Amino acid sequence: MAKAGTFGDRQARRLVRSRGASTGMRILKYTLSRALALLATVVVGVYLTVLIANMGGHVDEIRRSAIREQAALTLQLNQEARLLSAEERNQILNELIAVEERRLGLDQPFVVRSFRALWQALTLDLGRAYYMTSDSGSRQVRLIILERLAPTLLLFATAELLLFFLSVLIALFLSRRYGSWLDRLIVALAPTSAAPSWFYGVFLILIFAAILRWFPFGGMVQTPPPQGTLPYALSVLKHLVLPASSIVISAIFYSIYSWRTFFLIYSSEDYVEMAKAKGLTSAAIERRYILRPTLPTIITSFALTIISLWTGSIVLERVFNWPGLGQLIYRAIGSFDAPVIVGSVVVYAYLLALTVFVLDIVYAIIDPRVKVGAEGQTS
Repeated sequence: MAKAGTFGDRQARRLVRSRGASTGMRILKYTLSRALALLATVVVGVYLTVLIANMGGHVDEIRRSAIREQAALTLQLNQEARLLSAEERNQILNELIAVEERRLGLDQPFVVRSFRALWQALTLDLGRAYYMTSDSGSRQVRLIILERLAPTLLLFATAELLLFFLSVLIALFLSRRYGSWLDRLIVALAPTSAAPSWFYGVFLILIFAAILRWFPFGGMVQTPPPQGTLPYALSVLKHLVLPASSIVISAIFYSIYSWRTFFLIYSSEDYVEMAKAKGLTSAAIERRYILRPTLPTIITSFALTIISLWTGSIVLERVFNWPGLGQLIYRAIGSFDAPVIVGSVVVYAYLLALTVFVLDIVYAIIDPRVKVGAEGQTS
């Protein structure tokens, strides 16, 4: 009997090890497949951005025209060139144009350069801007984006995180007071979120900057910037109030209404009624039976909020003259500066893919149903 038991234990351990190895392989395959799928999405998205930013090669014609005009102007201002014959001047002009086009790579077909630009973008070799410069005078796209990234993160991290946590907390509060006057007020105000944030920003500027003069019209800091860390921070905070408030006001009521409806659906489940019958407190019911099942959705919403921090808002930043990525992209589009446009999209694409990839792993940890589904897909 002892020998039989020992043999059975060995078989059980072998079976457990084989199943563990099989599960590990399935998880590894699933992780690799998700990573490859996200990478393929990034590649396609970046290449389409390269084509659109260059207008299918039309931007090259604009640059060639600018090179020809600059070369002609240079030759015209040269005193020695005026003494040459028309044929000699044309020959020198064509040589100057050819040298400049060769330096910029315009002597190669656009298709070849588009794939080269794709590879440089994917390897984060963002290159140099055509026309734009950073505040320090550099044309490195990386430096131009980094200079504008901090103001965008400051504005949208403040507004979006405040919006997210306020919405969840107030919605959870309203789910316990369904039908109250505050609940009906939120439902009535939810349609106001149809207007964009810059729309409310115009009214905030009109009321609090033009009439009351409590806050500045725009910008990130007063001119000239105050000396000292504390005065500088207070100036930035004062300039931050109106744009951040416009973002929160534009979405707060609809966000509360959405989360409140979501929590109400889960709070009406049978297991919640059973928990109430057992005499559990409201806090325990919310923590165990409402928040826990909705945790994947909350995490997804929070992850999308984090992604939105890096995008900026073109119109809102223009309204408040906020020196962020939105203003940068607006200027880059207006000046046909393709490297800056592609660089901004590449940074966003990588952050989006990384967030989605991490989100998949978090789902597998906190929600067993996602894990089983992932194994089923890879099996």
